[in-house]
Amino acid sequence: MSINILIVDDHPMTVDSYVNLLSDSEFQKDLPVFIKSHNCEDAYNKIIFQQNQNNNLDFALLDINLPPFKKLNISNGIDLALLVREKFKNCKIVLLTMHSEPLTVDKIIKSVKPEGFISKSDINFELFPVICKKIMEGETVLSETIVESQRDLFKKNINWDNHDNQILILISQGVKTVNLPNYIPLSMSAIEKRKASIKDQLLKEKGSDKDLIEKAKKLGLL
Repeated sequence: MSINILIVDDHPMTVDSYVNLLSDSEFQKDLPVFIKSHNCEDAYNKIIFQQNQNNNLDFALLDINLPPFKKLNISNGIDLALLVREKFKNCKIVLLTMHSEPLTVDKIIKSVKPEGFISKSDINFELFPVICKKIMEGETVLSETIVESQRDLFKKNINWDNHDNQILILISQGVKTVNLPNYIPLSMSAIEKRKASIKDQLLKEKGSDKDLIEKAKKLGLL
């Protein structure tokens, strides 16, 4: 029985490469049904269509950096992954990225819990279908760069939860503290306490938001 595979990447040639690699009988005996997309809006529509048609999604390959669907606040492949998780509980999700900043990686692993998280720099044409087959068979695969990124956090003795990661990432993106409750489901006082704790851990002394972001970047966290 053939499986349904969603592939989303903003480079059409990359999508076609993935299709070719996963069309090999070594990956699946029956040729998969491929659902291809190049941006968040089109991918959203195809995910909802699959659900409305009572069709399953078995495997989703999602690039993290994608043109957003601003109307529904779907900004990237992470938001699409969370949507797939909600609509198709048993779908195996593989995230692909060119970035491996430790805090971002940690945030994604904690929020999405992907079956596969792969740095594009770690894979080649030969390795890619092998990794996907392992994931389809029930393994969880993190590529070497992603594992190294997690080790970096462990070495720095940082074990924040997802909200802490979000606070630092949002501040680095220029979001003011007063506006953080619009992005994170916490009270202002809870956010301020967490932010103070982050500053204590990273700065060891008083400092501005700019100092905090500079230190986080110097540590390779952002």
